[in-house]
Amino acid sequence: MNLTRKTRPASFPLFRHNSSKASTRYTAVTHPEDPKTVLPNVSAKIDRFSQYLLNTYARPPFILSHGRGSWVWDTSSRKYLDMSAGIAVNALGHADPELARIMGEQATKLMHTSNLYHNEWAGELAELLVKLTRRDGGLGWTPSSDGDGGARVFLANSGTEANEGALKIARKVGRDRWAAQNPGRSAEESPKTRLVCFEHAFHGRSMGALSVTPNTKYQAPFQPLIPNVHAGALNDIEALEGLVTEDTCGVIVEPIQGEGGVRACSEEFLRALRKRCDAVGAVLIFDEIQCGLYRSGSLWAHSSMPTDCHPDIVTMAKPMANGFPLGAILTRDSIAEVMTVGSHGTTFGGSVLAARLGHHVLSRLSEPSFLASMNDVSKHLHSRLSVLPTLFPDVLEPHVRGRGFILGLPFKNREDPGKLVKLARERGVLLLTAGNDAVRIVPSLNVTRVEVDLAVDVTESSLGLL
Repeated sequence: MNLTRKTRPASFPLFRHNSSKASTRYTAVTHPEDPKTVLPNVSAKIDRFSQYLLNTYARPPFILSHGRGSWVWDTSSRKYLDMSAGIAVNALGHADPELARIMGEQATKLMHTSNLYHNEWAGELAELLVKLTRRDGGLGWTPSSDGDGGARVFLANSGTEANEGALKIARKVGRDRWAAQNPGRSAEESPKTRLVCFEHAFHGRSMGALSVTPNTKYQAPFQPLIPNVHAGALNDIEALEGLVTEDTCGVIVEPIQGEGGVRACSEEFLRALRKRCDAVGAVLIFDEIQCGLYRSGSLWAHSSMPTDCHPDIVTMAKPMANGFPLGAILTRDSIAEVMTVGSHGTTFGGSVLAARLGHHVLSRLSEPSFLASMNDVSKHLHSRLSVLPTLFPDVLEPHVRGRGFILGLPFKNREDPGKLVKLARERGVLLLTAGNDAVRIVPSLNVTRVEVDLAVDVTESSLGLL
């Protein structure tokens, strides 16, 4: 089968409609999911798998087999345009040839050594992260500024692990700061253990990360969780004084929420949050696992903001190694100094293979020509999506959320996002829901204009069927 990006099945003709009128080109179902249409061999395999896999996901009735760029195919040879990118992971798309070459080459040399020894690539990746942050802005640096101080990196395996580590760092900083201010008292006596998060947040599924993910659906089955966690409303500046108290050791927030509905923090809110954290000696953590690493249009979602809006710690993961598990904590030196030998660790984090893949991916994403092309296509996507509320005013809220390639279509009826995702999937386009009221569009960062137009045309056709 020819897997080049020029390949298009008959169900995906080149077509561009008049933007003043919603597309109706893709109203017919081309990728049916009715049980009667699923091939017997596919159905049998899914049934067999279900006997062995923990039933924690509701999946559609097909099996993906391979991909290339922004496209994936199932075992029935049906082709899908993937505008979900593995939940904002596949920044370079599927089956990138150069990434596959490097993976194979490194696998023949050295894959894993543990963190008991130095390896060739963990330090290179950490240096690249710090230098890119200096170049593009973030963590107290403005773009291309010399700035003061430095930063350190801890390499992990996932976003959840990165957030767990960041929360641990905040707790240790809080205790150490309290002990320094109370001579003769030990850090273990410190009352500075309060953690603050925000409504609609999603920080992970482990017990610590789940504790700062204030969603009853996720939390209820696993309570009691970590105590002394308090949630506030996003962008509510007036509430910060009562929310972030003297006993607060850490505050965690997504500058642009992903899972929670693609909701962005205002610059004014982040500035007030920074100021309040400084006043009480709390560590400010930005979870940029979904919105960071160029998805928002810049290295970090906070890169272009003034430094009085910047955090002490940034957590990251999703696109770092284009699907190979890799996450990281980036922290200012003034925070990193509390983490001494033995205070945190990981068996797999920062493996030779993961670190080399991460270095390659970030090197390519940070190239000026790549960024220029990405921002051009993302602006085109935003302009196309911005028309949809005028075409479907009874279905959609007036404004598209987010920026760059993390965008959300908010709906008036909370049942509609899930319906639209299914309608689009049955017409060969993969989208995601976000929170309880939005559809999330997070394509590969090298998606093309042609692919964007097709995705939006299918979305328009599907919206007309609601």
